[in-house]
Amino acid sequence: MPIFVIKHVTTYHYRQPVAFGEHRMMLRPRDDGDQIVLDTDIAIEPAPSRLSWTRDGLGNHIATAEFDDRAAELRFESTIRLDHAAMNFAADDIAEHARVFPFARGADHPPVVPPMPLHPRVRQWAEGFLRADGTADTYDLLVGMTQAIKSRFKHGARYQHGIQAPEQTLKLASGSCRDHSLLMITALRHLGFAARFVSGYLYLADADAGSEAELSGGNTHAWVQVYVPGPGWVDFDPASGTVGNQNLVRIAVVNDPRHAIPLQGSYFGRSADQIAMKVAVRVAAASA
Repeated sequence: MPIFVIKHVTTYHYRQPVAFGEHRMMLRPRDDGDQIVLDTDIAIEPAPSRLSWTRDGLGNHIATAEFDDRAAELRFESTIRLDHAAMNFAADDIAEHARVFPFARGADHPPVVPPMPLHPRVRQWAEGFLRADGTADTYDLLVGMTQAIKSRFKHGARYQHGIQAPEQTLKLASGSCRDHSLLMITALRHLGFAARFVSGYLYLADADAGSEAELSGGNTHAWVQVYVPGPGWVDFDPASGTVGNQNLVRIAVVNDPRHAIPLQGSYFGRSADQIAMKVAVRVAAASA
């Protein structure tokens, strides 16, 4: 089991000292059975006058910082060490009654979030993974949709705020990891699956190559969790086409992607005062 060491630095630069409103952070990994946080530290400059922690209804950790001081730079540096256990997913893991879709949901099944109004193009795409009689092998449906997005859609960073509408992602056949994830979630909810958005980190194999002074290797990342009777919540990464939590560290699971922003806040000043925001992430691994 590897130990992942994650350093995430976000720096805001301003033309002159400004005052700051509350800043909300989702930077601490979840306490899930396959990832155990060993150490966590967050350094903030200027130091907040108050830093409080809470957990939301889905078990995500949220920190809120309040500030008294003005400054021309605001810097957040999060350092995490966690023990990570890779969990795979096979067809035999699925409870026997749920191996063919559609299947009956038991009392312990989480509620399915009602899908958004669907564009006809998205409905047609989702239903294309079913047989003519509306059934499918559950494993093949979930893995097939994940790998179809990987093979048929161009994946790349997209720096505009927000997430593309699923029909836009289909039309362009390209998008960011968050765009691909929303498309898959929307399609699965239409079919009747409990699916949710995951925000976190992706470990890249070359992350250990750089020095500690160079924050490179690893990314912030987004993917999908689907509730499957038997194993429970299973990770699916349509951006890479992989199934299971290999190299993935969960920070937040949410029903609405807008609730999974890693860091957000406000400042008091002119709009022209903000010069830049810089984000650097490094995810490294070592043997336990």
